[in-house]
Amino acid sequence: MDDSSARSPDTPAAKPEAVPGFALAVTAESLYLVNLMLAPGLAFLGLALLWWRHHRRAPPLARCHLEQTFVASLWAGGLLLLANGAILAVGGYGSPYTWVVVVLYFTLCHSTLICFGAMGLARALAGRGYVFPLIGRPCDA
Repeated sequence: MDDSSARSPDTPAAKPEAVPGFALAVTAESLYLVNLMLAPGLAFLGLALLWWRHHRRAPPLARCHLEQTFVASLWAGGLLLLANGAILAVGGYGSPYTWVVVVLYFTLCHSTLICFGAMGLARALAGRGYVFPLIGRPCDA
């Protein structure tokens, strides 16, 4: 008897790669992390293109991960702009306070977003949905 249709979203699938939208969910989470760590901007363009092409008709798992990573990337960009604004407010890039803002930003904001992305990638690889703490919205069932 197969009760896979009665499985809750938090119950791992026997074969996660068999869950509809698995590859798209993993790709979205991977692009999110690449955007934060390796190729900022370029990976965001890839993620934005992926979101634009698939967010309306993707399977629930993929739609959840696409929505979470796209919104989190927008938050990451906004926080980066806020950090730059704080640097300019405390005296510009020549000020000794610049490094205080930079260290605080990377310690508090950037590393937190990377940790959230790593958890999201782990959930995507398990074939499960993920909602970013604080900034994420609940996904469709």
